[in-house]
Amino acid sequence: MQRRAFLALALPAALAACGAENKWASDEAVRRARYVSNEPPSITLFTVIGIPRGEGGHSALMINGSQRVIYDPAGSWEHPAIPERNDVLYGITPNFKNFYIDYHARETYWVAEDTVQVSLAVADAAIRAVEAQGSSNKSFCAVNTGQALRRIPGFEGAPTGFSPLKLRDWFLTLPGVQSKKHMDGDPANNHNVLLRQKTGVVQGYGQDGQLHAMR
Repeated sequence: MQRRAFLALALPAALAACGAENKWASDEAVRRARYVSNEPPSITLFTVIGIPRGEGGHSALMINGSQRVIYDPAGSWEHPAIPERNDVLYGITPNFKNFYIDYHARETYWVAEDTVQVSLAVADAAIRAVEAQGSSNKSFCAVNTGQALRRIPGFEGAPTGFSPLKLRDWFLTLPGVQSKKHMDGDPANNHNVLLRQKTGVVQGYGQDGQLHAMR
């Protein structure tokens, strides 16, 4: 069992380094990757937060509806098994969710996972909203996440500024939010994390609550 490898980028701006690339996976790739979770429909806000100063580095959404996707505006995580269309990542199995968190949490950043359960109709409306948002320019992660949220029933009050922390503060006011905190003491080297993730190593939580690598 290998040592877990939560990891993030060194600077908040670097977390948004792949903005406006206009990636467009084929219909077949999206269809083949489709993942349907048995968990309740939900909308999750991921926020990457600096240690020790507490600055916000990145915002993203994970939506569990008729399929599970991650909306990663101006993000830089990628995997050869995950098709992308304009910042929407398809095929987010539990392992790929862990990969995503693995990429962003490290000794100087932690990842907040805040989840609100919604109806299937609202979750699917959220997927349509992020698909309609289009690719994001560098540093516009919080702006475009807020804009997408505003088009979802029940989330119309989302702020659309540049602060991931302000967006999270608002999200935490929603009824029934459930929060998790993902931390890791690994040093920064996101390039090595991507290489490790592409080897086929699968991530999963052990009984101790820590993220471990398993074959």
